Amino acid sequence: MSLVNLTINGKAVSVPSDTKILEAAKQVNIKIPSLCHLHMDDIKFDNHCASCRVCMVSVGKKLVPACGTLVKEGMVVNTNSPEALKYRKNVVELILSDHPKDCLSCVKSGHCELQDLANELGIREVRFQGGEQSASPIDTSTKSIVKDHSKCILCRRCETMCNEVQTVGILSGINRGFNTEVGTFYNVDLADTNCTFCGQCITVCPTGALVEKDNTVDAWKALAQKEKPVMVQTAPAVRVGLGEEFGLDPGSISTGKMVAALKALGFDYVFDTNFAADLTIMEEANEFVNRFIKGEKLPILTSCCPAWINFMEHEFPDLLPHLSTCKSPQSMFSPIARHYFAEKVLGKKPDEVIIMSIMPCVAKKYEVSRYELGENGYLDTDLSLTTRELARMIKEAGIDLANLEEAEFDSPLGYSTGAADIFGATGGVLEAALRTAYHDITKEEAPSLDFKVVRGMDGIKEASLEIAGHTVNVAAASSLGNARKLMNELRAGNSKYHVIEIMACPGGCVAGGGQPYNKGNYDIVKARAKALYDIDANKPNRLSHNNPDIIKLYDEFLGERGGHIAHKLLHTEYYDKSNVFADAES
Repeated sequence: MSLVNLTINGKAVSVPSDTKILEAAKQVNIKIPSLCHLHMDDIKFDNHCASCRVCMVSVGKKLVPACGTLVKEGMVVNTNSPEALKYRKNVVELILSDHPKDCLSCVKSGHCELQDLANELGIREVRFQGGEQSASPIDTSTKSIVKDHSKCILCRRCETMCNEVQTVGILSGINRGFNTEVGTFYNVDLADTNCTFCGQCITVCPTGALVEKDNTVDAWKALAQKEKPVMVQTAPAVRVGLGEEFGLDPGSISTGKMVAALKALGFDYVFDTNFAADLTIMEEANEFVNRFIKGEKLPILTSCCPAWINFMEHEFPDLLPHLSTCKSPQSMFSPIARHYFAEKVLGKKPDEVIIMSIMPCVAKKYEVSRYELGENGYLDTDLSLTTRELARMIKEAGIDLANLEEAEFDSPLGYSTGAADIFGATGGVLEAALRTAYHDITKEEAPSLDFKVVRGMDGIKEASLEIAGHTVNVAAASSLGNARKLMNELRAGNSKYHVIEIMACPGGCVAGGGQPYNKGNYDIVKARAKALYDIDANKPNRLSHNNPDIIKLYDEFLGERGGHIAHKLLHTEYYDKSNVFADAES
């Protein structure tokens, strides 16, 4: 593609002819503010919104939106002309005139891009006072996401994410004029749509219009009561994201400090979801090997991601038999904690303990409410919090995370191998499973434990491996848009794979809907993923099937892999939800 030469604020720059002014300015480190533009490094999608008009710049005597205007040969751009600055400030003031003034109590305070931009532009008063304020009921219908239209600025980033990247397609601009809002088909509640609860709309929302359902009040209540011991499990991605909320560099490994903070908050037992990730590999690898030998229900699809499960149940119910029946690590951990640790170690009944989880994901909040993931009137997991919610609780308690002395997970549900840590990055579940599946088939360890070909931010990664004379074709996809491509191939009978790993969030759990906001900077996501691979590389034990506490669990409690007890506690079933809302309407 030919290069175009232009100048921006007097700086010469050469960029491809299909480049927008906004992106060209970044090449020479010139910042042009924007609210509607959605830029995600390494994630390809169409984004032609240009709705907020905050990024207006001067080109000659004209003002044009930098995010929607292609560069031209010889173009002279001024990003801070008096006209551009005045226009930009007026636009933000108009947005603020129809925005709630509850910034101090808004959960997005301190992370709100509108708030930051108003500060940068020196806006200290709102000159425009409208006669009426946009009003719409707050949608609290789901377990995962809260939608508050009064805080929506119509940037439509969530719509782009939902439609272009995730291809779920439940959000769209509805109504006209002052009544315009980003809503759902027929403006029904989120709970009455095909929303997967992946939370990626939350990650791109610049204000508090979309946030996670807050469970911190219930968490504090649970910690305050003394009748039941309170246990907590922590997902792998949390330990490489939490530190960002306390000023640490992206990718900082905060495992020991996180454990210390949880104990300081009052949790009686602090365990590691990684233990259950090792357990997941034991069951999932065993399931794959059995299917591979029989040549049945291949490819096997991983089942760790609840948003992905929701997507399958709504969009591809005919392919549900391909899903692994394994529960997610969160949902494997809790029944083991109730039926093994509580009963065998503490001498308590399964319902005489409280189990919480700290997850990088808002779909996990929905997952814990699934009725099949519980028994006898109680759920396996009582409450799920995001990384951001944990950070808020730590701050509320006045705990200085950065200067805490590190602590260790409690035993026996706190020991894990390196294979479990990489669950948090796209391709990690697949890589961990291959390490154990190789051993299951050959009775030997793989010559290399690093299947690097399935690592990285590419939307779809594939590889072929030779195991005992058999060729095993595998693929790993992140984002539901890429998952759709692979499922369409499978539905058409054109899939060549034996194993497919799917993560709903681009980059995997490290970019989950409950992680610290990355604002489209996927260098942050890459740093988190690298930290997980570093943890794996530096652990003395990197194979799930060599975890001594897992081996002991099978010997003392579960019996054989895939056996009766294991199937009862560690496996589940899925449902065709393609017509659930149509049936409700009729």
